[in-house]
Amino acid sequence: MPQFRLLPKHIILVRHGESEGNKDPSAYTTTPDYKISLTDHGRAQARLAGSRLRDLISSNGSSQDWRVYFYVSPYERTRSTLREIGKSFSKKRVIGVREECRIREQDFGNFQVAERMRITKETREKFGRFFYRFPEGESAADVFDRVSSFLESLWRDIDLNRLNTDPSQELNLIIISHGLASRVFLMKWFKWTVEQFEQLYNPGNCEIRVMKLGPTGEYSLAIHHTDEELQEWGLSPEMIEDQKWRIKANKTDLHNHSKSYLNSFFDQELDSDEDVKEDIVSDNEFEDVKGENFDSDDDSKDTFVDTDS
Repeated sequence: MPQFRLLPKHIILVRHGESEGNKDPSAYTTTPDYKISLTDHGRAQARLAGSRLRDLISSNGSSQDWRVYFYVSPYERTRSTLREIGKSFSKKRVIGVREECRIREQDFGNFQVAERMRITKETREKFGRFFYRFPEGESAADVFDRVSSFLESLWRDIDLNRLNTDPSQELNLIIISHGLASRVFLMKWFKWTVEQFEQLYNPGNCEIRVMKLGPTGEYSLAIHHTDEELQEWGLSPEMIEDQKWRIKANKTDLHNHSKSYLNSFFDQELDSDEDVKEDIVSDNEFEDVKGENFDSDDDSKDTFVDTDS
């Protein structure tokens, strides 16, 4: 597939290893989130992940002349994860490493008081995980915005060859980040809805999620991962089918493929402008609807009370 040669063969998302905060949430009450370190078990997880990543990249028909480029969150636990993963790669295989603030953990505020955080997270479940903003912190929607900005920069890096890739070499990108940042990265890339995001589960420590380039130039999770794995992550049957479709999809097909979402907003029985005209509410009907909302002029006035007085 020479026309897609300069695209990375894999874009791989890796969550950091087990941290002191994962092991004991009280660590957040005395240590800033960005300084939380890995446990011994977390470092072992990262070393194992490095071995798995090297095997993944170097096998399954890969070119012998492959290279990797790393993006890493600036948090201590992600940087330590990269140090351990890096032990599986010789220097000649690594094109470079970039610390990227936009893929950092969701900001939950400053020091996290355990009981207050427990109540806050319960409130988040009622409000909705995507739009709920932590006091003094961020919502998942905020993280989505900055990860989206990172993704745009990532594409510019690829398009302009800022990674200094030799066209004869096979490029692989590894992004070492956090659970939520990884989920919203996939949400942005695959154009998942907020409703679909709400069904996703956080990856485990050092869990690897692999986007692999298909023969037609589209990336898919379904090339490397099984249906069972995707189900465990929270993907619906429709989302899994979409991943399988992407394996052989052409970019020109993407618009037509998205029509199922478009159709959920528009009445498919209205096939022509004439059908639309027949369904338009008349002025008289609109006045009738208005009258149902307000029985009298006095009711209308009562609705718009000046709350500042």
